[in-house]
Amino acid sequence: MSKNKKEDTLKKLEKSFDVTAAGMRRIARDFHSEMERGLAGKKSSLKMIPTYVRRPTGAEKGTYIALDLGGTNFRVLQVELKGGGRSAVVRAEKFALRKAHIATTAGALFGFIARSIKDFMAGARLGAGKRAHLGFTFSFPVKQAAVDSGILIRWTKAFRAKGAEGRDVVALLDDALGREGVTALTVSALLNDTVGTLVAKAYEDRRCDVGVILGTGTNACYYEPSRDGMVINIEWGNFNKLKLTPYDRALDKASGNPGQQILEKMVSGMYLGELARLVCADLVKKKALFAGRPAPVFGRAYAFGTEQMSRIAADRSKGLSGTAAVLKELGVRKAAPEDMALMKKVCDMISTRAARVSATALAAVLTRTDPAMSRAHTAAIDGSLFEKYPRFSAKMKDALRELFGQKARRVTMALTKDGSGKGAAIVAAVAAASR
Repeated sequence: MSKNKKEDTLKKLEKSFDVTAAGMRRIARDFHSEMERGLAGKKSSLKMIPTYVRRPTGAEKGTYIALDLGGTNFRVLQVELKGGGRSAVVRAEKFALRKAHIATTAGALFGFIARSIKDFMAGARLGAGKRAHLGFTFSFPVKQAAVDSGILIRWTKAFRAKGAEGRDVVALLDDALGREGVTALTVSALLNDTVGTLVAKAYEDRRCDVGVILGTGTNACYYEPSRDGMVINIEWGNFNKLKLTPYDRALDKASGNPGQQILEKMVSGMYLGELARLVCADLVKKKALFAGRPAPVFGRAYAFGTEQMSRIAADRSKGLSGTAAVLKELGVRKAAPEDMALMKKVCDMISTRAARVSATALAAVLTRTDPAMSRAHTAAIDGSLFEKYPRFSAKMKDALRELFGQKARRVTMALTKDGSGKGAAIVAAVAAASR
């Protein structure tokens, strides 16, 4: 490919991934519209699910148990709330779920979980005294009508336990605990990891009103004034009013859920590497990258991951030796300096768009409750993308400054770890106090 043609190809590529200030404002307007429709029960790409979780006062005290179930490992934690916004994880244990547990029956799955909780409580010397309360972080799709119940809509990930879908998972856990003789424990709250992240930070920071996950997947929740301050689970990964590139369309078409989770496919760690692979494969085909020499890694779906993108983005060496090492691991043994520079540019385009779309969605949530941005806000954010991807959080801050100007200083994006643990305990405390 000639130099001029290559430059033209790159300009078109950069333009297709660019999210301008005007583009961000349009996305925010559409996001507001979808939020309104979802809250009103109308058809919307944003589900706006009521969680029945309320804001903690920060004065809650006591010892609580948290159960965090979201993958093939689950955790049980003992959390002490000290009041004054202070909390501590006193004890935590991780338990591995075997295929025999997650792919057989609900009884087998919840029975094993109940036995693990029983062992944990015995080790922590809990259960002999007064009744303890448990917060259950359950990272699967549920329909809630109260804070302490939720109907499992469907299993995701590798879970296939029969007899659970369409049933109340809190009741399933309660029944299993009863069979194990655990009678001094009440399952007081059910929540997802996004809600836990919000509540964990809100316990110590009264300005915190948004919780966000930016990792392998993405979601957000917030306190909705029109629902008396209830936490609303937005399920923002499904937002679909976004401009798609041909690469986005190709990724979506080949996915297991075409037409769904459009924002998530632009933003989350699960998909960013695949987008980069699709772009690079196209550049190789056009002979703009590696002189058109085919590289097997670019021909295999998901063979190039966000972890590799992150390492390339972090490479600041003069000769891009870090990028060369990544490419070598992927089977590309000889890469010219201009090829490595182009790889870095592709990764930067994709991650920058992800950061700007994420920041815009956050801005839309903030201005839902504070249109003039007249007060200070804290967004509790967890996830490997936000925490570890080079300059991702900085690019989000840049986007917020473009949207809000000087008022962007009123937004604090706080990395909030272990919301699924501490947050579950805090929600259980709030729920127990309201009984």
